[in-house]
Amino acid sequence: MEASHAVDDTLHERPVDILRSLIRFETVNPPGNERPCIEWIGEVFETYGIEYKTYTKDPDRPNIIARIPGGNDPPVLLYGHVDVVPVTDQEWTHDPFEAVIDDGMVWGRGALDMKDGVAMFLANFLRIATEDEPLASDLVFLAVSDEEAGGEFGLEFLVEEHPELFDDIGFAIGEFGGYPMEVAGETFYPIQVNEKQVCWLEATFTGNSGHASLPTVDTAMGKLGRFLAAVDEHRLPVHLTPTVESMIEALAEGLDEDEGDRLLELLDPGKTDAVLEELPFDARVLDAVTHNTANPTIVSGGDKENVVPEAVRVRIDCRLVPGQTPDDVITELQTVAGDDADFEVVRFDEGPPPASLEHFDLLADVLESATGKTAIPFMMYGATDARHLAQVGVESYGFIPLNMEDIPLLDILHSGDERVPVDSVAWGTERVYEALRTYAG
Repeated sequence: MEASHAVDDTLHERPVDILRSLIRFETVNPPGNERPCIEWIGEVFETYGIEYKTYTKDPDRPNIIARIPGGNDPPVLLYGHVDVVPVTDQEWTHDPFEAVIDDGMVWGRGALDMKDGVAMFLANFLRIATEDEPLASDLVFLAVSDEEAGGEFGLEFLVEEHPELFDDIGFAIGEFGGYPMEVAGETFYPIQVNEKQVCWLEATFTGNSGHASLPTVDTAMGKLGRFLAAVDEHRLPVHLTPTVESMIEALAEGLDEDEGDRLLELLDPGKTDAVLEELPFDARVLDAVTHNTANPTIVSGGDKENVVPEAVRVRIDCRLVPGQTPDDVITELQTVAGDDADFEVVRFDEGPPPASLEHFDLLADVLESATGKTAIPFMMYGATDARHLAQVGVESYGFIPLNMEDIPLLDILHSGDERVPVDSVAWGTERVYEALRTYAG
């Protein structure tokens, strides 16, 4: 593997080099092993003469934070995670940890989620540290471990054990937003202002067991099969939130009258599902943010070919609309698929409250000035570390600007051939800089 780029005091001028260095650290979670990557960031800070601190719950999974003094406005936090998801059983054109540049792209795991954002934030942090004119506020940089597995060793640990780190933060910029999103032939730039909630369930099915050579009815496997088929075939009920209403209204305003009116029908819960079926474009995001979702991901049970198991289990990754609870989605699943399952809540992370949108216009103006397109408030269909920051009262915006209209972002996130255009990384870095320089609390 090619060595990481050498560190020097001009690194802030080369955000793509920063990104490539970050990708070359194999921070696949699990197990994470983020320490070499975090230590490299520390080496960068030392080269620039920037003081920093690390905080660890596990020595192999540290988190690093640094601050540049500025004016008296409430500080801005730039934050991101350096861990990435696995590459197992995926097809890759290039080694996912070599950070190859080919066809104008940086290829590799984390190129989009989210080492590109960490690279943009770090480049800007270093750049501002070299400039004579301070910002209107302190600028804080935070790189964390373990976002992809929930944050136990990362931001969840920091807000629980070191909440004082966030006492004076005015607002935070992190993932997921700032990229082009096409709706009905028009391009928009979403900025994340809220997100769904993580809810992992385990459903256990029990039934008749016995020798597998004999016909057996009312089995756990049969009940599981019927459950999986029902969940696969049915949406859960519609739930609308103020953020999603604002998002859909902003989209509708940017479309021609007929398309806009059709989109606004999504806001009638009695019509939402029918409209989603009829929309002539990829409406997966709109589907996700208007419903609780439940995707079975891991099935377990049985330990011998000739024994009908008495019990089988399935893990279900649910993402809940803000305001919904685990009991709510369990009730919905029972309504759709019957009550054969015994449900257990494996994990539930309450999401952040609806954003105040206090700083939305600042970020939107930067994107709209650079692209001529409309920026919209966005409900993230997944979850990010923003939910942990909300526990200490910090409002977070997803703002990793990318002008990559020809790349199928939704199809390559967490998938093979993850990649990002070289030019887009440089472009996004400048947009973050503009936002920081424009900000005045």
